[in-house]
Amino acid sequence: MSKLTLGSYPHMLGFEQLERLLERSAKSGNEGYPPYNIEQTSDDSYRITLAVAGFAEADLAITVEDRQLVIRGRQSDDSDGRIFLHRGIAARQFQRMFVLADGVEVGEAVMENGLLHVDLTRSRPETVVQTINIKKG
Repeated sequence: MSKLTLGSYPHMLGFEQLERLLERSAKSGNEGYPPYNIEQTSDDSYRITLAVAGFAEADLAITVEDRQLVIRGRQSDDSDGRIFLHRGIAARQFQRMFVLADGVEVGEAVMENGLLHVDLTRSRPETVVQTINIKKG
Protein backbone atom coordinates (compact mmCIF):
# COMPACT_ATOMS: atom_id res chain seq x y z
CA MET A 1 0.00 0.00 0.00
CA SER A 2 1.45 3.37 -0.98
CA LYS A 3 1.30 6.44 1.22
CA LEU A 4 -1.18 9.03 0.00
CA THR A 5 0.37 12.50 0.07
CA LEU A 6 -0.83 15.95 -0.87
CA GLY A 7 1.69 15.83 -3.72
CA SER A 8 -0.54 13.14 -5.26
CA TYR A 9 -3.04 15.85 -6.16
CA PRO A 10 -1.65 17.99 -9.00
CA HIS A 11 -4.15 20.83 -8.44
CA MET A 12 -3.01 21.37 -4.81
CA LEU A 13 0.22 23.29 -5.27
CA GLY A 14 2.33 24.45 -2.34
CA PHE A 15 0.61 22.37 0.35
CA GLU A 16 3.72 20.35 1.21
CA GLN A 17 4.20 22.53 4.30
CA LEU A 18 0.73 21.53 5.54
CA GLU A 19 1.67 17.89 5.21
CA ARG A 20 4.86 18.44 7.22
CA LEU A 21 2.84 20.29 9.91
CA LEU A 22 0.43 17.37 10.20
CA GLU A 23 3.29 14.89 10.55
CA ARG A 24 5.01 17.07 13.16
CA SER A 25 1.75 17.44 15.07
CA ALA A 26 1.26 13.66 15.14
CA LYS A 27 4.80 13.18 16.48
CA SER A 28 4.41 15.74 19.27
CA GLY A 29 3.04 13.00 21.51
CA ASN A 30 -0.16 12.34 23.35
CA GLU A 31 1.17 12.45 26.88
CA GLY A 32 -1.45 13.32 29.45
CA TYR A 33 0.46 15.77 31.64
CA PRO A 34 -0.46 18.47 32.22
CA PRO A 35 -4.12 18.30 31.27
CA TYR A 36 -5.35 21.16 29.11
CA ASN A 37 -8.41 22.69 27.48
CA ILE A 38 -8.68 24.54 24.19
CA GLU A 39 -11.67 26.81 23.82
CA GLN A 40 -12.83 29.16 21.12
CA THR A 41 -13.52 32.51 22.76
CA SER A 42 -14.74 34.29 19.60
CA ASP A 43 -14.74 33.76 15.84
CA ASP A 44 -11.07 34.77 15.71
CA SER A 45 -9.65 33.92 19.12
CA TYR A 46 -8.83 30.88 21.20
CA ARG A 47 -7.63 30.14 24.71
CA ILE A 48 -5.42 27.26 25.80
CA THR A 49 -5.67 26.51 29.52
CA LEU A 50 -3.16 24.19 31.21
CA ALA A 51 -3.54 22.86 34.75
CA VAL A 52 -0.14 23.70 36.24
CA ALA A 53 -0.77 23.47 39.98
CA GLY A 54 2.47 23.67 41.94
CA PHE A 55 4.31 25.64 39.26
CA ALA A 56 5.26 29.27 39.78
CA GLU A 57 5.45 31.74 36.92
CA ALA A 58 9.25 31.47 37.07
CA ASP A 59 8.99 27.68 36.52
CA LEU A 60 7.18 28.14 33.18
CA ALA A 61 8.43 29.20 29.76
CA ILE A 62 6.31 29.98 26.70
CA THR A 63 7.97 30.28 23.29
CA VAL A 64 6.98 30.18 19.64
CA GLU A 65 9.40 28.07 17.62
CA ASP A 66 8.86 27.52 13.90
CA ARG A 67 5.08 28.05 14.06
CA GLN A 68 4.76 25.89 17.19
CA LEU A 69 3.65 27.18 20.56
CA VAL A 70 5.86 25.45 23.12
CA ILE A 71 4.99 25.57 26.82
CA ARG A 72 7.57 24.15 29.20
CA GLY A 73 7.45 23.65 32.92
CA ARG A 74 10.34 22.73 35.18
CA GLN A 75 10.06 22.52 38.94
CA SER A 76 13.08 22.39 41.16
CA ASP A 77 13.25 19.63 43.74
CA ASP A 78 13.15 21.42 47.08
CA SER A 79 13.15 18.34 49.31
CA ASP A 80 16.54 19.09 50.90
CA GLY A 81 16.38 18.30 54.59
CA ARG A 82 12.74 17.21 54.47
CA ILE A 83 11.63 13.72 55.46
CA PHE A 84 8.58 12.49 53.57
CA LEU A 85 6.47 9.68 54.99
CA HIS A 86 4.60 9.61 51.68
CA ARG A 87 5.51 11.53 48.53
CA GLY A 88 2.66 11.63 46.06
CA ILE A 89 3.39 15.07 44.66
CA ALA A 90 6.52 14.82 42.59
CA ALA A 91 8.47 17.70 41.12
CA ARG A 92 8.20 17.01 37.42
CA GLN A 93 8.75 18.75 34.17
CA PHE A 94 6.69 18.90 31.00
CA GLN A 95 6.64 20.20 27.48
CA ARG A 96 3.43 20.79 25.53
CA MET A 97 3.49 21.77 21.86
CA PHE A 98 0.69 23.19 19.73
CA VAL A 99 1.09 23.73 15.98
CA LEU A 100 -0.08 27.20 14.96
CA ALA A 101 -1.64 27.97 11.59
CA ASP A 102 -0.42 30.92 9.55
CA GLY A 103 -1.97 34.09 10.89
CA VAL A 104 -2.41 32.80 14.45
CA GLU A 105 -0.58 34.98 16.94
CA VAL A 106 0.06 34.35 20.63
CA GLY A 107 -1.36 37.06 22.86
CA GLU A 108 -1.00 37.27 26.61
CA ALA A 109 -0.47 34.52 29.15
CA VAL A 110 -2.09 34.72 32.58
CA MET A 111 -1.59 32.50 35.62
CA GLU A 112 -4.70 32.17 37.81
CA ASN A 113 -5.51 29.65 40.57
CA GLY A 114 -3.09 27.02 39.27
CA LEU A 115 -4.26 27.44 35.65
CA LEU A 116 -2.14 28.93 32.89
CA HIS A 117 -4.23 30.70 30.23
CA VAL A 118 -2.64 31.47 26.86
CA ASP A 119 -4.69 33.58 24.45
CA LEU A 120 -4.38 33.23 20.69
CA THR A 121 -5.83 35.40 17.93
CA ARG A 122 -6.22 34.68 14.24
CA SER A 123 -5.98 37.53 11.78
CA ARG A 124 -8.21 37.28 8.75
CA PRO A 125 -6.28 37.63 5.50
CA GLU A 126 -7.53 40.17 3.02
CA THR A 127 -9.03 38.79 -0.17
CA VAL A 128 -6.63 39.56 -2.99
CA VAL A 129 -7.58 39.47 -6.66
CA GLN A 130 -4.58 39.64 -8.94
CA THR A 131 -4.62 39.90 -12.73
CA ILE A 132 -1.70 38.30 -14.53
CA ASN A 133 -0.69 39.83 -17.87
CA ILE A 134 0.04 37.43 -20.71
CA LYS A 135 3.15 38.24 -22.74
CA LYS A 136 3.74 37.22 -26.32
CA GLY A 137 6.39 34.54 -26.59
